[in-house]
Amino acid sequence: MNELEKIRKGKMGKLKENPENHNIKAKIEVNDDNFEEKVIEQSEEVPVIVDFWAEWCMPCLMLGPVLEKIAEEYEGKLILAKLDADKNPRICQKYGIMSIPAVKMFKHGEVADEFIGALPEPQVKEWVGKNLSA
Repeated sequence: MNELEKIRKGKMGKLKENPENHNIKAKIEVNDDNFEEKVIEQSEEVPVIVDFWAEWCMPCLMLGPVLEKIAEEYEGKLILAKLDADKNPRICQKYGIMSIPAVKMFKHGEVADEFIGALPEPQVKEWVGKNLSA
């Protein structure tokens, strides 16, 4: 079996395990206009991690790939929503974003947990795991 067949077989196995989650994307872009629908409402079904970031923010650029990798690993079990803090001041103000990167996990329409700053991958994984099991 070649590498591509192994990957395909693995993905099909995940779909069979969780067929209702096959349409949940691992990563989405959100903004002031769609935040309610894409984060608050969606968090009633599956936890949503919101990454408040900006293009000029070097720690944001370091944390982003870590969050995206973890979101892919947990595909179907959570959603990563990316929100550009510079372009979406209303949501940033509503959630008290004073420093970026800021990461908040939403469950059932509410902030369940959060952290600020670029944490190393093992710490982010631990944070996600703790919040998914809670």
